[in-house]
Amino acid sequence: MQVGCEFAYEAETACPSLWQIRPRAEGSHRAVHETWEPPSSVQTYLDAYGNQCDRLTIPAGSSTLRYDATLDVPDDDDAVDLTAQEVAIVDLPDEAFLYLLPSRFCWPDALFESAWALFGSTKVGAERVLAVTAWVHNAISYKVGASDSRTTALDVFESRQGVCRDYTHLGITLCRALNIPARYVSGYLPDIGVEPPDLPMDFCTWFEAWLGDQWWPFDPRNDEPRIGRVAIARGRDALDAAMVTTWGGPTLVSMKVWADEVPYAE
Repeated sequence: MQVGCEFAYEAETACPSLWQIRPRAEGSHRAVHETWEPPSSVQTYLDAYGNQCDRLTIPAGSSTLRYDATLDVPDDDDAVDLTAQEVAIVDLPDEAFLYLLPSRFCWPDALFESAWALFGSTKVGAERVLAVTAWVHNAISYKVGASDSRTTALDVFESRQGVCRDYTHLGITLCRALNIPARYVSGYLPDIGVEPPDLPMDFCTWFEAWLGDQWWPFDPRNDEPRIGRVAIARGRDALDAAMVTTWGGPTLVSMKVWADEVPYAE
């Protein structure tokens, strides 16, 4: 699979920036080849969530940043085990417990009553989370420009409009309100085995819920198991997993993202 992105900027002055566009080191994928072409030197570190973060300066004038990688990914899809069960709060491991708490865009206390009214009678475990995922998928209309960087899951619940990250935030918030730990994931998602949408390729987001003894992927935007899902960053919500954060106001001229199935040869 070929994944990557290209960003073109115009800046009046040099601008510090933080990037999360490279796949996380762990996972079912294997990097075969990788090229990383930033416009300046890079300082890399792992954040509190294990995400690979690159600090770099966008220079004054015109500049382009490009990342490209060939990955070997499993052929099977990421379907969830329907027998996976919810875990009592007192029995949750520390790594999962954090993701019950409110975060910048996900306020479970604000949707507590709605979550239990909608899903309190559904079968517990994976089937309950799948019910949440399907409900968000059907209830929210995809609309570019319906939200911005300040939009919360509560806003989306009330407006019934949003983009990929809004679907994810709402799914996370409803799960947390139901006492199911859920965390945000950003990544690359190719159109393998599905009809490509009538939209340009972009980064994708989904969430993972803790059931049984592991994290399972759920995707309210697409609402179906997929092949080739590759995580870039994880966190409480989009605040922790933003692809690009800039200071100084550089102008984004263009952005391209790709995630394509390609023949693989040893």
